Amino acid sequence: MMEKVMQLNPIHSRHHVLWVFIIVHFSLLLFSAFSADIPPRKILNGEKKKSRKVELHREDNRVFIDNGLVEVTIENPSGHLSGIKYKGMLNVLETRNNNNNKGYWDIVWDNEAYDKLATQHVKIITETDELVELSFTKMWDITKDHGSSVPLNVDKRYIVRRGVPGLYMYGILERQEDFPDAHMYQIRIAFKLNEDKFHFMAVSDTKQRIMPSQEDRDESRCQVLAFKEAVLLTNPTNPQLKGEVDDKYQYSTENKDNKVHGWISDDDAVGFWVITPSNEFRTGGPHKQDLTSHVGPTALSMFVSTHYTGTEMDVLYKKGETWKKVLGPVCMYLNSASWDEARHYRKALWNDANRQLREEIQSWPYNFTASEDFPHAQQRGEVNGQLLVRDHLDKQLMQAKSAFVGLAAPAYAGSWQTEGKGYQFWTQTDNTGRFTIKNVRPGEYNFYAWVYGFIGNYKLNLKITIQPGNKINLGTLIYDPPRNGPTLWEIGIPDRTAAEFFIPEPNPTFVNSILNHDADKFRQYGLWDRYSDIYRDGDLVFTVGVSNYSKDWFFAHVPRLIGNETRATTWQIKYELQEVNKAGNYTLQLALAAASYAEVQVRINNPDANLPHFTTERIGYDNAVPRHGIHGLYRLYSINVPGNGFQRGNNTIFLTQTRCHDSFEAVMYDYIRFEGPAV
Repeated sequence: MMEKVMQLNPIHSRHHVLWVFIIVHFSLLLFSAFSADIPPRKILNGEKKKSRKVELHREDNRVFIDNGLVEVTIENPSGHLSGIKYKGMLNVLETRNNNNNKGYWDIVWDNEAYDKLATQHVKIITETDELVELSFTKMWDITKDHGSSVPLNVDKRYIVRRGVPGLYMYGILERQEDFPDAHMYQIRIAFKLNEDKFHFMAVSDTKQRIMPSQEDRDESRCQVLAFKEAVLLTNPTNPQLKGEVDDKYQYSTENKDNKVHGWISDDDAVGFWVITPSNEFRTGGPHKQDLTSHVGPTALSMFVSTHYTGTEMDVLYKKGETWKKVLGPVCMYLNSASWDEARHYRKALWNDANRQLREEIQSWPYNFTASEDFPHAQQRGEVNGQLLVRDHLDKQLMQAKSAFVGLAAPAYAGSWQTEGKGYQFWTQTDNTGRFTIKNVRPGEYNFYAWVYGFIGNYKLNLKITIQPGNKINLGTLIYDPPRNGPTLWEIGIPDRTAAEFFIPEPNPTFVNSILNHDADKFRQYGLWDRYSDIYRDGDLVFTVGVSNYSKDWFFAHVPRLIGNETRATTWQIKYELQEVNKAGNYTLQLALAAASYAEVQVRINNPDANLPHFTTERIGYDNAVPRHGIHGLYRLYSINVPGNGFQRGNNTIFLTQTRCHDSFEAVMYDYIRFEGPAV
């Protein structure tokens, strides 16, 4: 009986094999179908070493660079990026857009004209198994291009490297001496990603979420608010976003923090990231704010703009002045989540993008670029030293901890805020005030600094010439911050922002949930109108020794809305003087964090005086209030007040912001200090 059970009939045996084949085949199909829903594996470091060589292919109007991880398509000869193939995605860019509206450079120049820098020639710079670098160029011709394109010679570079899932881009822009005057207000690279795929945006550890679509900003689906960039989503394609505000300026970031941002395709668990390993080619210093990613889905690499500075940024290029600058390289990095990361793929992709950022920073300055205009590490210099702060009263020396120190074009103290043409190199001091500024391009610079907790700007009155390979030790530098006498009272913290002051809760009708963290609270829409809600019956009154600036000093000095009319506002600072030196001079140190079409008038003890004791006159174009910034450009006024203007006992300083054509004519205070006569 046992033997019969063990012996199989040949016919039954064939049926058995057939059934096994069917079951196995069906299982494989099932596994394959299941796997299709699982994000593809992330490129690991070990796989990079095994990756295939970089290959270049050409057609009449297209160029392809393929390293086995990504295939990059560039339109020839315009130099527009028309395709990036990655994993199962045939193109991460929006295929319904024209080729000049997928991945492209653009410049906003005179009369707000746009130039997308279409080029005329392509040249192979490097073609090896390890790397391909291409150059797309255009030479400006006054006889053909005058008035129709920005007067600029253009060289756009693309690099694809072996084992790197992405590409590098940089540009070499040049003006010759005979080129006509031109303003260049904005220079950037823009990427319009696949609208059907990329819905999740990540700008920082806290600013991440599913975003509205471009369609959601159509008139039928939203309500335009006080300006065209800000909309209230009334009928979005994603019902969960109904009632939220969207405004691209809410996602702005300071240069020093604008290092990695991008988008995630949830369907594919694929990320697209703009990685900026250095700020040397950006304008305005470490605190200049600028755009990152926003609805589109759009990802930006910003090089030059007047955002949060206005036209005080130096963007005028005059005839007779030669100029040449390398913008970038920046890295466009793509990644995908691994099998074991599938449940937390967003976090995994974001963390991996930050890991790649650290790798790019460690590799800076890149040694694989071929342009002689981009110096490698051995062709650069270094500056080091120590910064101390000396108190004017007791002459005590203090270490300038975590001070921002940098090199920028020679000019006046603080000029780096509006410097828009050269290179800047910044770092922070350690706890002893020591610093090393590495990888500085050859050229002439001044050394600048500002110190947290102290007002004013520092500049070393010495022109610093960097030559390849040299290291300059500046020794011990001493900053004497402005001060004329002892502090009688102060409001705020000298940190160049209004972040320490009272930031109200937003109107619940106008909330963007991506900004629910305290650090981003100031970027909520409509906070300027909350002043009129809180101070319905009169303007702000601050009593020294009683009031708390974090609760009782509104973050922005804006007009007050009464009915449909905006009116100038006068804030009062009440304080008591036990003694008054009638023959002495007092000082009001007034530090501003932002100003936009504003004027601050100062009156002492008499709000009705025809002439103010001091006026800033009309200042500022930074538009920080409607663009949801907590600062713009820093300004400091040291206002001398004769002692005979004060009285023993109660005194009041009146600060009137006189401009009130709209709610955005405003200032933000950084810090106010009242000093007694010099001892």
